[in-house]
Amino acid sequence: MTPLSILDLAPIVEGSDATHALKNSLDLARHAERWGYRRYWVAEHHNMDGVASSATAVLVGHIAGGTSSIRVGSGGVMLPNHAPLIIAEQFGTLATLYPGRIDLGLGRAPGTDRLTMHALRRNLGGNEEESFPRDVLELQAYLGEGSPDQPVRAIPGIGTRVPIWLLGSSLYSAQLAAYLGMPFAFASHFAPDLLLQALEVYRAGYRPSAEWPKPHAMVGVNVVCADSDAQAAHLFTSIQQRFLGMQRGRRGPLPKPIDPVQMESMWSPPEKAGVQRMLAAAAVGSPHSVLQQLESIIERTAADELIAAGAIHDHAARLRSYELLTGL
Repeated sequence: MTPLSILDLAPIVEGSDATHALKNSLDLARHAERWGYRRYWVAEHHNMDGVASSATAVLVGHIAGGTSSIRVGSGGVMLPNHAPLIIAEQFGTLATLYPGRIDLGLGRAPGTDRLTMHALRRNLGGNEEESFPRDVLELQAYLGEGSPDQPVRAIPGIGTRVPIWLLGSSLYSAQLAAYLGMPFAFASHFAPDLLLQALEVYRAGYRPSAEWPKPHAMVGVNVVCADSDAQAAHLFTSIQQRFLGMQRGRRGPLPKPIDPVQMESMWSPPEKAGVQRMLAAAAVGSPHSVLQQLESIIERTAADELIAAGAIHDHAARLRSYELLTGL
C-alpha cells in the first residue's frame, strides 16, 4: 500500500466543544504513531464553529510534544495570512524542539471568509499570484543555511531546513511546486475537480531540486472505514451533512450521523450532485470496499502518498476507521 498519512482539522462535533476536539486530536495522533502512519498534519481554518485547528503552529507543537516519532506538520498554514518571518520562527522553533519531525505545508487560500480575512490583517489589495511565490522563496531563505551578511534571520529557524510542501487544488500551485522543485499535496478531499490535470502539470514541468530530485505527490482523500459497508455509510453522513452545509453557506459543528435514507430528504438533486462532486475522492465502506476504492485512486493518480481526512462524529469510531485503514 502507498504510504498513509492523516489530515486532521480537529473537528468540533455536535454536542461537544473545542477542549474535547483538541484532546481527541492528540489521542488520534498517538494511536497513528503506533499504527505506523507517516505524517500527522493539521490545517489552518478560521471563524469556523466546527474546526479547532486555527492556531496551527501551536497545535503542531502540542501534538509533536505528545508523540515521539511520527512526523507532524501543517496541511497547511495559509501563507497569505502571515509574514514569512513569523512562520519561519514558529516552525524553526518547532524543528529545534522536535528535530527531524516537522513538516511545513503551505497554502495560498485564506482558509476563511472575507470579513475574517480583514480581521487577520490580510492585505486584500495585493497581487496574490505575485506575492505568494515571493513569500515562499523568502520563507525558504529563512529556513535555509543563510549567510553571514543576511540582514534578517529567523532565530530559531535558520539552518533547520524544515521540509516545505506546496498545497493546493489548482493548476497554479502545481505549476509553482514543479518550478521550485518542491513536494506537492493536492486538496482532493474537498476539491477534486482538477486532481488528475494538476498532477500531470506538476510531473511534466518538474525541475529537480537538491532536496527533492524527483517529483513527490500526495493526494488527499476522505476515508471512512468500518466493520461493514452499512456502518461506514451511516458514519459518512456526518461528512455529507457538513458539505451540504458548506453549499448552503452554513458552517457549524460536525453533525451527528443519520440514516443514509434520511439524507435523501435533506438535499435537492443539485445539492446532492454538488456534494458528491466535492466528495468524489473518497473511500467509504468495509476494509475490503475501502481497499478497492483506494487502489482505484492510486492507480489513477500514481500518488506517492495518500493523506486521509476522516471527520467522524464519534471518536471511538474515528479511531477504529484509521486502525482498519492501516490493516489493508
